[in-house]
Amino acid sequence: MYRSPVKTYAATFCLGIWVMGTVCVSIVAMQNFYTIDRLLDGPSHPEFAAFVDSAGREEARNVLRYLSSELNRLFFQLWNVAQLGLGGAVLWLVWGLRSPAAVRLRWMLLAMLAVVVVLTVAITPQILAIGRSIDFVPRDPPPPAVGTFGVLHAAYTLLELAKCGAGIAAALWLGRLMSAGRHRVQ
Repeated sequence: MYRSPVKTYAATFCLGIWVMGTVCVSIVAMQNFYTIDRLLDGPSHPEFAAFVDSAGREEARNVLRYLSSELNRLFFQLWNVAQLGLGGAVLWLVWGLRSPAAVRLRWMLLAMLAVVVVLTVAITPQILAIGRSIDFVPRDPPPPAVGTFGVLHAAYTLLELAKCGAGIAAALWLGRLMSAGRHRVQ
C-alpha cells in the first residue's frame, strides 16, 4: 500500500523551517550584539548621540548589551519551545514511512528532539541565570561565573550546530526517500 506523499512533503517543509529557524535565530542573536558597537561607533540619530554623550560610552554600551542579552534570552526560550513543536510535527509526519532509511531518519529526528530537550531543560535555564548574574558586573578581573557562562554557551552552540547538521542530513535522507518513491506504509 502506498502512502500519500503529502505528509512527506509536509515533513520536508517543517524540517526546513526547523533548520532555517535555527540559522535565523543564531544570526539575530549575533547581530543584536554587533549592532551595539555599530551604533556606538557612529550614532545616526542626534537623540541617541546625546544619550551616549550624557551617559558615557561605557555605560551606554552596558545598557545596550543588557537589552540585547534580554532579547536574545527571550528569543532562545521561545525558539526552544517552537522547536519542540516542529520536531514533534516532523516526527509524526514521517512515522508511517517504512524502509531501513526511514527508520534511521526517525532515530535522527528523535536525536534532534533530544538535543532540544537538553537545551530547553538543562542548558538554557543555566545560561539565563548565570547571564543575568553577570549583567553589569565589572569584567576586570572577570568573575568566575563568566567562565561557566562561556562553557555553557559553547555547549549550547555545539549542540545547535550538531542538531542543525543532523537536520540537513535528515532533509537529504527525506529527499532520497521521496525521489525513490518510498512512500509505502506497511
